[in-house]
Amino acid sequence: MKQKQLMIYGANGYTGQLIAKQAVEKGFKPVLAGRNTDALNQLAEQLNLPVQVFSLVFETEIIKNLENIDLVIHCAGPFSATAEPMMHACLKSACHYTDITGEIEVFELAQSLDQEAKKANVILCPGVGFDVVPTDCLAQLLKQKMPDATHLALGFDSGSKMSPGTAKTSVEGIAGGGRIRKDGKITQVPLAYKQKSIDFGRGEKNAVTIPWGDVSTAYHSTGIPNIEVYIPMSPKGANNMKKMNWFRWLVKLKFIQNKMKAQMAKVSTGPDEKQRESLRTFLWGQVENAEGKTLTARLETANGYQLTYLAAVEIAQKILQKNPKGGAYTPSLLLGSDLIFKIPATGEVSFSED
Repeated sequence: MKQKQLMIYGANGYTGQLIAKQAVEKGFKPVLAGRNTDALNQLAEQLNLPVQVFSLVFETEIIKNLENIDLVIHCAGPFSATAEPMMHACLKSACHYTDITGEIEVFELAQSLDQEAKKANVILCPGVGFDVVPTDCLAQLLKQKMPDATHLALGFDSGSKMSPGTAKTSVEGIAGGGRIRKDGKITQVPLAYKQKSIDFGRGEKNAVTIPWGDVSTAYHSTGIPNIEVYIPMSPKGANNMKKMNWFRWLVKLKFIQNKMKAQMAKVSTGPDEKQRESLRTFLWGQVENAEGKTLTARLETANGYQLTYLAAVEIAQKILQKNPKGGAYTPSLLLGSDLIFKIPATGEVSFSED
């Protein structure tokens, strides 16, 4: 039986390379794709893999390059610019789509294309890496234990360096401001809208709200109408973030944003192999019902970048093996809340009533 064909678009990027190497280790011979000919050829020579070079400007060109491809792991950010053309081309090519985004707009775009995906029998599952896979599963597990939950808070404590791609996305996040889910709707709020003390798993830390992808995905996975996402940040850092609210209009200017992205990319290298192996990630989640009863969950996983390449290939493998019905999915809706426990170096979840 012919092996189904996998493509990694943006394979020459920091995370794309990690995913490509993991795919080879799992027995795939993925097509390495993207726009940087030299970088792709260098990686292809190292891994003995085929290369396809194309941009995402013209849909006809994307469709042509997706011929005979069964699934794309899309790694070329910023996804605010690249996800939509790739998704539409996948729908027209009967090719399953996954990506490693954490951007709210991309998750909402996928959900808006749910009916088209069902008709084309194509899977749209953005967010197949960190942080969405572990937090999405944690949200589902909490919902199962408290079905009447009305509020959900999620968070993670990583301590890991950012890759160039993540750094660029963070600049766009500043320009977009904060967001939470309130009464079922994504709602604009200031940066560092809320602060609270959270024990993510290694002691109490000051934490602030961030406009992370779970504001979208956790709602579609659980139906809980009020959602916030937190990361640890010192009080000084939180105050500096609040000050950014006064200057967000500047960051929205294209030339300012491009300059900031270029600077961030220069200093953001991502963790090296030794750091990925040693750094752990601590996940926290809490639900509350109308009566004020709360339930907290904590989970420890591998470093975020390590988890991303492990989860992205695991999910691709499961899609190609199981061939689920087409539609827009979150990771936990696609493969269940126990998906995270199939990723190596994941600990056991602990629950506590407060």
